[in-house]
Amino acid sequence: MAAFQFIETPLKDLLLIETEVFADSRGGFQETFRKDAFAQAGISVDFVQDNQSYSICNVLRGLHFQKRKPQGKLVRAVVGEIYDVAVDLRKNSNTYGQWYGAHLSRDNHRQLYLPPHFAHGFLTISQEAIVLYSCTDYYDGQDQEGICWNDPTLDIKWPLSGALPILSDKDAQNQTFAEYRKNIK
Repeated sequence: MAAFQFIETPLKDLLLIETEVFADSRGGFQETFRKDAFAQAGISVDFVQDNQSYSICNVLRGLHFQKRKPQGKLVRAVVGEIYDVAVDLRKNSNTYGQWYGAHLSRDNHRQLYLPPHFAHGFLTISQEAIVLYSCTDYYDGQDQEGICWNDPTLDIKWPLSGALPILSDKDAQNQTFAEYRKNIK
């Protein structure tokens, strides 16, 4: 069994995960998920969908979430490097409205586990990145919403290289955190 290290972040239940990598002259191998090891760390989940995205440098995706069908996510970069961000949207949480960011890359083999009710986004740092993430609920385009990447209340410190990030048309229209708070019931 691979040795997983579950590292607590400042946001309750949001975990940075490191795993043992077995490397030799041929390359390397690592386990990225074991239901029993994750359950021992308090993460009892059933992943139902895997997603993969490809992005070029300076692409920012997010901050996405689903309201009625919140998704827990296990995120990793298998090519390149990203700056991955999670925002706590759990109304009764002591860290509601706070964010945490971590560099995930092919080289550091780190993963980030986001429980349901977190917004998620990432910025591609390297020339290109392929990001894989497993989800605890199915994607529902009618349920997806977003918070703008540069929200002044959240004040996320994205490691931008000076230029504005490349956004999708949809992400360029995301609401502010204040608008989100006003619309939640």
